[in-house]
Amino acid sequence: MSQYDPAQIEPKWQAAWDDAQTFSATRDESRPKYYVLPMFPYPSGRIHVGHVRNYTLSDLVARYKRATGHNVLHPMGFDAFGMPAENAAMASGGHPKDWTYANIDTMIEQMKPMGWGFDWDRMFATCDPEYYGQQQSMFLDMLDAGLIYRKNAVVNWDPVDMTVLANEQVENGRGWRSGAPVERKELTQWFFKISDYSGELLEALDTLDDWPAKVRLMQANWIGRSRGLQFAFSTVEAPEGFDRIEVYTTRPDTLLGASFVGISPDHPLARALEAERPEVAEFVAECRKGGTTEEAIETAEKLGFDTGITVRHPFDTSWELPVYIANFILMDYGTGAIFGCPAHDPRDLEFARKYDLPVRSVFAPAMGEEGTFILPEDGGPAYVPPKPETVRYLQPFAGAEAMTGEDAIDAAVAFCEDNGVGTGVTKFRLRDWGLSRQRYWGCPIPVVHCDTCGVVPEKKENLPVVLPEDVSFDVPGNPLDRHPTWRDCACPSCGAPARRETDTMDTFVDSSWYYARFTAPRADTPTDMDEAKYWMNVDQYIGGIEHAILHLLYSRFFARAMYVTGHLPETSKEPFSALFTQGMVTHAIYQTPQAEGRPTYHYPEEVELKEGKAFLKDTGAEVEVIPSAKMSKSKNNVVDPVTIVKQYGADTARWFVLSDSPPERDVEWTAAGAEAANRHLGRVYRACAEIAASDVPATAEDEALLREMHKAIHDVTLAVESFGFNAAIARLYGLTNALTKSRAGSGVKREVAAVLAQLMAPMTPHLAEEIWQLLGRDGLVANAPWPLADEAMMIEDTVTMPIQVNGKRRGELTVPRDMPKEEIEKLALAHDAVVRTLDGAQPKKLIVVPGRIVNVVA
Repeated sequence: MSQYDPAQIEPKWQAAWDDAQTFSATRDESRPKYYVLPMFPYPSGRIHVGHVRNYTLSDLVARYKRATGHNVLHPMGFDAFGMPAENAAMASGGHPKDWTYANIDTMIEQMKPMGWGFDWDRMFATCDPEYYGQQQSMFLDMLDAGLIYRKNAVVNWDPVDMTVLANEQVENGRGWRSGAPVERKELTQWFFKISDYSGELLEALDTLDDWPAKVRLMQANWIGRSRGLQFAFSTVEAPEGFDRIEVYTTRPDTLLGASFVGISPDHPLARALEAERPEVAEFVAECRKGGTTEEAIETAEKLGFDTGITVRHPFDTSWELPVYIANFILMDYGTGAIFGCPAHDPRDLEFARKYDLPVRSVFAPAMGEEGTFILPEDGGPAYVPPKPETVRYLQPFAGAEAMTGEDAIDAAVAFCEDNGVGTGVTKFRLRDWGLSRQRYWGCPIPVVHCDTCGVVPEKKENLPVVLPEDVSFDVPGNPLDRHPTWRDCACPSCGAPARRETDTMDTFVDSSWYYARFTAPRADTPTDMDEAKYWMNVDQYIGGIEHAILHLLYSRFFARAMYVTGHLPETSKEPFSALFTQGMVTHAIYQTPQAEGRPTYHYPEEVELKEGKAFLKDTGAEVEVIPSAKMSKSKNNVVDPVTIVKQYGADTARWFVLSDSPPERDVEWTAAGAEAANRHLGRVYRACAEIAASDVPATAEDEALLREMHKAIHDVTLAVESFGFNAAIARLYGLTNALTKSRAGSGVKREVAAVLAQLMAPMTPHLAEEIWQLLGRDGLVANAPWPLADEAMMIEDTVTMPIQVNGKRRGELTVPRDMPKEEIEKLALAHDAVVRTLDGAQPKKLIVVPGRIVNVVA
């Protein structure tokens, strides 16, 4: 080819890799393994530029590690269960299975032209019965090991989608899919005992040195270890059986500021009052219409119901506090009861002022603010200092008046323990993982409900419990509840008529162990221990920061549960040795503002850019530009990778998303940037084609070009190892410039061009293969070993030293690096600029710093 033509090059080399099974991974004990895994996608039907960046990053690492002699596993699959498929089926009248597998086929068709070196033979979707059947098998093992249990729980209920929502699926008090106001509802749910591992999951974060610090901090905050006091208020005029109300507090130093006791609408005492008093039942019912997320609770109006019951303060039994049912207290945090200290908690202060309850400050600023500080009881805001800050205690009961919050808390706990008030305990914010979902398109929970035997695990020989396909979505709710031939079954224990569990598993379960399944995706057990011991852990995991908490936390728990049940080795209890969170790919939004209502958004291809402004191609009207915004279908600022490949080729897309910024930061996709990347790759191709056809004998510049090559090998290797991919590409630009400008002989230039192809191969593999072939090299560059830098060639034989005369630079000397100081002095005094300045006189001073500088004082 005379010109760079990705449409010819890229399919050819993709076929060559397939024929050679280049990326097929098999266990090989003779080589070090390397497992690189990008977070697998949901089959929405189209890949986007974010996928291009994510999978190009993982492919770069995989290709580099393969070149450095590693046996690489780089798999791909699909996280395929979930509500979107059901919603699509309800909208179109189709079936979630058909929608999902059609989307998977479409996405594979879009992914393969990108040239990502996945081991496609290991591909699976989590909705494959072969996959979720093994998940069901592990469920039974974990149930048997006591890691799973069933209980009544108050959950977020979406009344339109008719399913349980995790807190993270509730946005502004509404379901993330339906937009319906979320309600609290009590259901019998299945739970993983993740809270049993709170301490271990927290402490093990300190061992994850190759994880981003911000991710470890987010997980630590989510697990939420706290030291506090567990104690009980004795009640007055409470129903029988409720003579005490247990409370856990992390601020026992504020006990003297107590104003009221609040209990959750789902607290046992509230339930007892609800059963007896209609007005309580009415209030509690209203509370349950609210969401259970922290955001929903913080933003909702604080409501309370005075039960008429009081409790005695533990320090003074004559001091009684009223007991309120309050809508901002959750049963699954602490004990479901709190004491309110309005002076030092904004939520309590709002409540106290609403119901005219006392406000008593316990502490104030230690110094410096007395003139401006207004006590909460005098109308000021709640004073909540950071715990390490030293404050002045107005009502000290456990030590000196001025203490840090942390010291005061420890002193308060000790005081209460010494006086029999309570016990110091450590608690965690992390709650058990509710895995039940009331929907069809998910992994069936493999248990049966029998009137005689109770809850009975399905027999393993009957797995997988496969979803029935003859279901309809013409009415709301879970169609499994309405499917008698699937729902109604025989009890595995006694054979009597029984009923299958119709809840399916949370889709976070599906993605919490897929990394382990990739090590042996066709095994007839969840894992093959020999394969797991060889391939695990994942050496490099790559994905978005949005998965920093739940997915990664659940995966860490699941790895431990799989170890306990014999499916992973102990060394894999932390499944991801290194984690990298890449930034997003953004694009400008083009919009025509409207006087009323939402703007009109325009696709990038509808817009022409001129002199920093944007105009519609068809009308010439100027449009408003919002730069570097997150890509969104609703804003029409999504760039289709299929279009990019057709226009520029996959290597251009790969080069651009790697080159524009560090991979952990956002990168803005621009047409100008893509065109520039494409022009550069065309330049590389033309230069290498000319070199391949040239016949120039060796020249004096050969050594200089070889030295530049070895410096580039060193710099690119260092950058790739440290995830500085944009720095690696900048260095490759430099090597390309050196190669095209050099007057070295053809032999050396072909050697350097071949190394350039090897260094570019992880980024632009198709172009690299084409150059490799043009230069007459054997085999595939994908199988070639990574070039090694010769340290000796990186040491320059000469050094350039500036000459300063009277503090000003007047020239420079290029001398052998090992030239003696006396010889450098002679050359400096003979330099034209020095001779002119001295004009025959001797210098007052002549200072030579070998290899650095020459200073002449006239």
